[in-house]
Amino acid sequence: MMRILAWLAGLVALALAVALMVAPGMAERSMNKIEGSGVWPVSKAARDLHKRLVIVDLHGDTLLWKRELQKRSDRGQIDLPRLQAGNVALQIFSSVTKTPKGQNYESNGGDTDNITLLAIAQMQPVRTWNSLLERSLWHAEKLRRAEAASGGALWIVRSSADIQKLLAERRSGRPATGAMLSVEGAQNLEGKRENLGALYTAGFRMIGLAHFFDNEVAGSMHGLEKHGLTPLGRAVVRDMEARGMVVDLAHASAATFAETLAMARRPVVVSHGGVKGTCDTPRNLTDAQLRALAANGGMIGIGYWDAAVCAPTPKATAAAILHVIKVAGIDHVGLGSDFDGAVTTGFDTAHIDAVTQALLSAGLGEAEIAQVAGGNALRLLEAGLRPLAPSAPAVPAASAAALPLGEPAAAR
Repeated sequence: MMRILAWLAGLVALALAVALMVAPGMAERSMNKIEGSGVWPVSKAARDLHKRLVIVDLHGDTLLWKRELQKRSDRGQIDLPRLQAGNVALQIFSSVTKTPKGQNYESNGGDTDNITLLAIAQMQPVRTWNSLLERSLWHAEKLRRAEAASGGALWIVRSSADIQKLLAERRSGRPATGAMLSVEGAQNLEGKRENLGALYTAGFRMIGLAHFFDNEVAGSMHGLEKHGLTPLGRAVVRDMEARGMVVDLAHASAATFAETLAMARRPVVVSHGGVKGTCDTPRNLTDAQLRALAANGGMIGIGYWDAAVCAPTPKATAAAILHVIKVAGIDHVGLGSDFDGAVTTGFDTAHIDAVTQALLSAGLGEAEIAQVAGGNALRLLEAGLRPLAPSAPAVPAASAAALPLGEPAAAR
C-alpha cells in the first residue's frame, strides 16, 4: 500500500510540474496574439526610411511573462531578436503587478488579482507571491539578467547620459538596443512613499500612476470611484520629478489626468493608448485632453491594438497619429505598442516598418515620421531623466515641445 501511495504521489507531483511548465505558455498564447500573418506590404522606400529611424516604443509588458528576453520566442510580440529586426533603438518595459478578475475598461475594483496565480504558476520567487513591490523588483532582476546574457546587445538605460551613449553606439554601427524600466500602476508602492526609492535604485525611471483600478496614489479611468490624486499621489509626483522619473498618465482617470498636469513641472507621457477622435472607446483621450497634454509639453504613445485604434492595422494606428498631430501638434505623439499586454495586434515588433509605411502613405514627410518614431520620445526622456530640485521652476511647455533632439529641457 505504501508503494502505491508513493507512486500516486509521484504521479501527482509529475502532473503538477508539467502543468506549471506548460500552463504559463498556454496562457500567454491565448492573450498575446498576432492577427493573420503579421506581415504587411512595405515598399523599398519605407524599408529604407525605417532603417534610418531612431525608434522608441514607450510601453511593452514582456517582463510579465516567463520568457528569456534575449532569445527569439515563438510566442508574444517582443524579444531582443525581434527588436533588432524592427530596428527599435529603445524599448520601455513595464512592470505589471496586479490586474483585477473580470478586467474591463469601464469599472474595476482592486480586491481581486490575476497576477498572483501567474507568479506561482511561473515559479517566481516566493517573495513575489504576496508583494506587489517584490514583483516589480523581480521584473528588474529579469531585465538585468537578460542584459548580462545578451553579449552587449541589450543595454539598460537609467539616465540621459545612457541615452546619449546608446545613440552614439548605434550611430557607430555597433548593434545596441536600449531597455528602460517603467511601472504600470503605482499600487506596487504598497501605499508607502519610501518604496519609490527602492524602485529607483532597481532602475525604474517611469511610473504609471494607475492601471485598471483605483489605488492609494491615483484614480484609474477604469476604477470604481475614478478619483484624482491622493495626498500620497501628489507627494509621489513631486518625488518622481526630483529624482528624474517620468510620470505616465496612461489609464489615469480624468481627475488624475487634470490634477497631475496642473502640478507637473516636467512634461508627462501617456505611454500607450489611442484617441476618441478616431476610436471612441473608454480607453482613449479626448481632444481636450490632447490639447492639455500639448500645453504641458507631453506626448501620447499610440498603440496597435483594437481598443486603442479600433482595428489592429497599421492604417488605424496611422490615423490616430494623424489625429493627434491635427489636434495637438507633431511634437506630442509617438509609439506605445502595449505589446505583450494581453492584446491582439496585426504585427509584432519585428514588423513595425508597416507603421512607417502607413505614415508615408498618409502623407507625412521623413522628418515628421522621425519625430513620431522616436524623436519626440527621446527629447522628453532626456529631459525627464534629469533630477529636478524641489525648488526648481517648471519647464515652459512651449520650450519643452520645441527643443531639438539632444538638448534636454532641464539643461536650459
